[in-house]
Amino acid sequence: MDEKMTEETLEDQPVQDKAFADEAVAEEEADAAAAVEDEDEREITDEELDRIADTAIAALQDILKHFDVGEVTIDEYEGDDGELILDITGDDLAVLIGRHGKTLDALQFVVSAITVRSIGFRYPVVIDVEGYKSRQRQKLESIARTSANKAASQHRSVKLRPMTPYERRIVHIALRDDDRVQTASEGEGAARHVVVIPTR
Repeated sequence: MDEKMTEETLEDQPVQDKAFADEAVAEEEADAAAAVEDEDEREITDEELDRIADTAIAALQDILKHFDVGEVTIDEYEGDDGELILDITGDDLAVLIGRHGKTLDALQFVVSAITVRSIGFRYPVVIDVEGYKSRQRQKLESIARTSANKAASQHRSVKLRPMTPYERRIVHIALRDDDRVQTASEGEGAARHVVVIPTR
């Protein structure tokens, strides 16, 4: 897929009103580390997981009607950390990713907010387009491991670049079993980032 994509955001699309999108962003801005802990504590039944998937897919299909992307397929599967991944495949999906994945992030915010509101609790739902986020995840996990090595060997905290809630969650998960370091989210809004802190 062409990595040089035109920038387009959900605000440009007649999809949801802006207040709802802003609310979705605010809900997603909860600390990623705390979200990881909460997910570990809650046991999800198969019936609940089916309801989460049905709700998220219905919301995603409704939103996609407003994009000129033609016929698409939504594949549903469980990620390595128990998250529900909905991967969209089709012929011309660059518009769903946007520049640096910004449209895809906005799409995920809205679908997550609709799902939370419908089911009454937060469960990680990841929207992907032809494996784009899977490739980004591998890069983020590599950055996380490199930062942990640096923090542990140099005995100092390492501040990562500002990241979205989804990206921060990946870093927290990647390092949660690394006894040499701990992670924390710091900063506000678009400047919120992960700090990798040595524990020894």
